[in-house]
Amino acid sequence: MSLEEVKSYINSIRRDFADRPLSEDAVKDNPFDQYAVWFEEAVGSQILDPYAMCLATANKAGQPSSRIVYMRDIIDEKFVFYTNYNSQKGLELAENPYASLTLFWGELERQIRIEGKVTKVTPEISDAYFSARPKESKIGAWASHQSHLLKSREELEQKVKELQEKYKDTDDVPRPEFWGGYQLEPSKVEFWQGRPSRLHDRIVYTKKNNQWQINRLFP
Repeated sequence: MSLEEVKSYINSIRRDFADRPLSEDAVKDNPFDQYAVWFEEAVGSQILDPYAMCLATANKAGQPSSRIVYMRDIIDEKFVFYTNYNSQKGLELAENPYASLTLFWGELERQIRIEGKVTKVTPEISDAYFSARPKESKIGAWASHQSHLLKSREELEQKVKELQEKYKDTDDVPRPEFWGGYQLEPSKVEFWQGRPSRLHDRIVYTKKNNQWQINRLFP
């Protein structure tokens, strides 16, 4: 397909949404309970990787970047993910500790947007999660200088071989000091439900004075 054909396709295809309403009266009192309801329905619909989310960060100059990561836990009303602290996202979070998460479940015509401040989880939480990972994933964490330049695939594979040899007699691979978890504490969570004629339902939870307020937004 040529670029012109791509442009023609994306400007000509139109698909309307199902008529599945979402109202202020129907949602739970807090976004975590509402997230649990929608997540259960996503799992029941056999959506691939329903915990996959787009993480958007920005550096101190305000330049944004985004990527897909896995949500791995919810602890004390904070959404948790893990990565290399020296990766692009880790370095940006060190400069600017605010981020947003987006989960999109196209099969259900649903989207969840989450905004808030990010901090590191405790070393104990990171240790526990890392310990439960498969051995090869642990070795991969050690081998990868995530987001940094790599001369060749062979260089990475050689690092992996060296680490496999180092830990060949044990599954007890320690967590690198440069790798661990982050937790996003939301101040705003929006649940978006696709509706016909692009008149979508958008219900937003905003935290004020430690209480969640529920409102509707224009689509």
